[in-house]
Amino acid sequence: MKDVTILGIESSCDETSAAVVVNGREVLSNIIATQIQLHAEYGGVVPEIASRKHVESVIPVVDKALKEANMPLEAVDAIAVTYGPGLVGALLVGLTAAKALAFSLGKPLIGVNHIEGHISANYIAHPELTPPFICLVASGGHSHVVHIEDYRKPVILGRTRDDAAGEAFDKIARVLGLGYPGGPVVEKKAKEGNDEAFRFPRVKFHDEPYDFSFSGLKTAVINTVHQYKQRGEKIPTEDICASFQKAAVDVLVQHTVEAAL
Repeated sequence: MKDVTILGIESSCDETSAAVVVNGREVLSNIIATQIQLHAEYGGVVPEIASRKHVESVIPVVDKALKEANMPLEAVDAIAVTYGPGLVGALLVGLTAAKALAFSLGKPLIGVNHIEGHISANYIAHPELTPPFICLVASGGHSHVVHIEDYRKPVILGRTRDDAAGEAFDKIARVLGLGYPGGPVVEKKAKEGNDEAFRFPRVKFHDEPYDFSFSGLKTAVINTVHQYKQRGEKIPTEDICASFQKAAVDVLVQHTVEAAL
């Protein structure tokens, strides 16, 4: 069977990425142009800034990916691109570039769902993996428990009803003045704290047992921080980060394991 080589383009949020992948499992190159420093001063992603930066980066990133893979553009079998979900303007940049490349080459254009892309990354990290399996999607804006019945048959068992876990991390980091993105800085502080110092809420829905809700957890943490500020006391940042992270991870793990049983 002939190998299938795909050039993939991703621009759903604040990173422009291009990769050359063979048969969906072997990565020949993976180039990422990050925008973290641009958005850090705003405490989150600014869609208009992200879109403009994608315009500047998409073609250089694609060129670098092809060069690193030692692959001429004409040799790829198809162009894949994220079509959503994501920031509309950012997605449009990647889609436009991918459409132009596919049209000029006369090659197939494959639209990729952002969430399915996260799931499919497991096939690269674990080449021996085959469906069926249970997958937790915990990216910046999404929290899902998914049953992968077959390669193109994802069944969503649970999802967040409000904030995603990643959004909660970003908001907690902002309240504590830790900067952006929130995940890495909260995790770093959590390693130095006591995760039993505070008992933050863990939400469970009886009608949809695999659904998530992180809004109440976020609010509880923010209220705790405000109480320390109002009393003029030193905020135990490390303990708050550790207790918050434990509450969020406990729920993510619990729902995923329950779905797998």
